[in-house]
Amino acid sequence: MKKVEAKKIFHSEIEFLTGAHNFSQIPTHHYPEIAFIGASNVGKSSLINAVFAKKIAIVSSTPGRTRQLNFFKISGFRDGFMMVDMPGYGFAKAKIENIQHWQDVSFDYLMNRSNLKRIFLLIDATKGLKNHDLEVIDIFTQNNIFFQIVLTKIDKLNLADQEKSTQEIIKKLEVYPSFCSKIVRTSSSKKYGITELQNEIVEVLNNL
Repeated sequence: MKKVEAKKIFHSEIEFLTGAHNFSQIPTHHYPEIAFIGASNVGKSSLINAVFAKKIAIVSSTPGRTRQLNFFKISGFRDGFMMVDMPGYGFAKAKIENIQHWQDVSFDYLMNRSNLKRIFLLIDATKGLKNHDLEVIDIFTQNNIFFQIVLTKIDKLNLADQEKSTQEIIKKLEVYPSFCSKIVRTSSSKKYGITELQNEIVEVLNNL
């Protein structure tokens, strides 16, 4: 089948399908899915908006603004695919019981979703891997979920520190069989690495 190019995908129509507060609300469909997850203050919404060239995710100065699994249908690939914007983990300005509920729904999705073809785990380049990141990675590993690291906010580091951060993560995660060793470095504000991340998404879709 003919490969789909990035330009077609990322300039296509995007439809918000649904927001799932509970696992039972997650839609049933045949479309492949890619998902974005990260700590509550990692800059996930800004990155999603940069990748898809549209303001589809809510950007807020308040950590933990995404409080459900948001499903967006992207029409540019064959008959479509889904992008899933997942709630952040770690610190969020919300009640503890609410945070636990969002995370439980997220982990149920990760462990039980056959449609999921790639999870992009966002890591703040200025902070590196934290314990809550490693806890999520353990869930990926236990459930054979192939994941790829996307560094955010690289504009805050010089090239030497970017490379140092990248290599430290690779060294720490190379023992995980579900880890994709190609790390994408991005900056939403400067648009660094956006094209590279788009190309990674296209490669995932073309290999289905």
